[in-house]
Amino acid sequence: MFDALAKGFRAAREKLTGVAELSEDNIQGALQDVRRSLLEADVELGVAKRFLARVKEQALGQTVALRAQHDGKKVSVTAADHFIKICSDEMVRLMSDEGGQDIIEAPKGQPTVIMMVGLQGQGKTTTSAKLARMYSRQGKKVLLVAADLQRPAAVEQLEVLGKKVDVPVLKPARMDLSPVEVCKQGLAVAKVQKRDVVIFDTAGRLAVDEKLMQELADIKRDCAPQNILLVSNAAAGQNTLATATAFHERLGLTGAVMTMLDGDARGGGALSIREVTGVPIKFVGTGEHMDRLEPFRADGMASRILGFGDVIGLYNDFKNVVDEKEAANNAMRMLRDQFTFDDFLQQIGTIRKMGPLKDLLEKIPFASEAMSQGMNVDEREFDRIEAMVKSMTKAERADSSLFKQPGRIERVAKGSATTPEQVKELVEKFDFMKGFMGNIGKQVGLLSKLPGAKQLAMARQLKKMLGAEGGDAALQNLAKEMVEAGVAGGGKGGMPGFPGMPGMGGMPGLPGMGGMPGMGGGMPDAEALAAMLGGGAGGDSATGPRKKPDDKDKKKQARKAERDARKKARRK
Repeated sequence: MFDALAKGFRAAREKLTGVAELSEDNIQGALQDVRRSLLEADVELGVAKRFLARVKEQALGQTVALRAQHDGKKVSVTAADHFIKICSDEMVRLMSDEGGQDIIEAPKGQPTVIMMVGLQGQGKTTTSAKLARMYSRQGKKVLLVAADLQRPAAVEQLEVLGKKVDVPVLKPARMDLSPVEVCKQGLAVAKVQKRDVVIFDTAGRLAVDEKLMQELADIKRDCAPQNILLVSNAAAGQNTLATATAFHERLGLTGAVMTMLDGDARGGGALSIREVTGVPIKFVGTGEHMDRLEPFRADGMASRILGFGDVIGLYNDFKNVVDEKEAANNAMRMLRDQFTFDDFLQQIGTIRKMGPLKDLLEKIPFASEAMSQGMNVDEREFDRIEAMVKSMTKAERADSSLFKQPGRIERVAKGSATTPEQVKELVEKFDFMKGFMGNIGKQVGLLSKLPGAKQLAMARQLKKMLGAEGGDAALQNLAKEMVEAGVAGGGKGGMPGFPGMPGMGGMPGLPGMGGMPGMGGGMPDAEALAAMLGGGAGGDSATGPRKKPDDKDKKKQARKAERDARKKARRK
């Protein structure tokens, strides 16, 4: 949708790369790239001019600081960073809603009424059902009212969608009723049934006309909806502005819903509508499925346009389709090296529920740059993987090492209509991922915030050390119990008998063994180790007395002397 805009801002950033300060001369080229991208995206000319003027004014009026504070740390910044930050702030201001709320709530005890308006073909009926699903998932009692008596089969379409989202639909009791009477009837039923939200799906026309506007004005007069939302297709471009202006002048819109934001249209209307009409965007539709409607966030949209992704939006998508307890269990299974092909297939299903893969990648910071450079996103690869996994036996899905036996890969390839090379590649990638995650589970650094990860990693490392040949049997059993406690405890309250371990930054290396990779820390003696485990220790370390630092220095000097002697011999 916003590829043209993102391309222009990338070009502007590249032109300012290496520039020490922002001046009239070097900023002009960057502004030209941004101007070109705005006009190519069909942003209204006046909006584009005002946007560029504000960016230029701020860019030239600021002193570029080469160092900045972020989360208590000093970071290096450049003139290009300052320019993009100014563009980001102005874009957020351009699209943001001063009200800051999705809909206007009705007084307590009264249903909140949402009236959906717009031209035909903009997605009013589908958006009404999506909105009903959203509020139903929030625990609200919703009623849909079929007030579109103009378009053939509009009532039947809303009934089908209502069943799909499990929301009741009130249709006209008689076909000779007017839309105003249907809406009044729906509002009365909602009050009797104590509904929280009522959504009117009104009629549209191919173009704005007086008959349509009078009909909608009558509904507003008799039903007094708190919210009047204009549904507009993002592909309509600047026509969106003319439509929004006409509806706003007659009805007083409280917000807009932009549909088909997942398409390949230029999308300039989404940037212009707030500036031109004063009507804020409340929701955006990003697909045909009923769950592809989300509250509009100006900062998230600006971040995606500038190529920085939308991490908050990605997290919200993930939260909507993933059970937190199940996700935690799956993560722990991966860390314990118990991940199977069934788990892998479940993860793929979760990703597919989050929406098109291309949309997800756009929300990942800087992934949009890779996509713009020709990265191919093939959703059908998921289908091939699913076919291959489902062609495996139960034992093969649980233990991928069985594929080392001859004939298994060929059998799966025939069952899934793929080639043996594709099956082999899938198994190799799965084994690599499984091994990689298993290794992470043995370290603390990357997943230190995952519940139980630190405790599990430390217990595993201690078990490995104490399990060496000749180790004490009692200590080995203790280490085994620590692993089990770390897994069962999930990181809450620390491991039994080891109250100090959760706060440690990592298990330091034992005497004579060196520090473990990625674990940090020093090399404590036996007394320090005993203190760490909660007990005292007497006598010397089991590995013998520690060597003094001067012994180490003498060895370094001796090696250096030997190297110098060999160099002199070669010169002779």
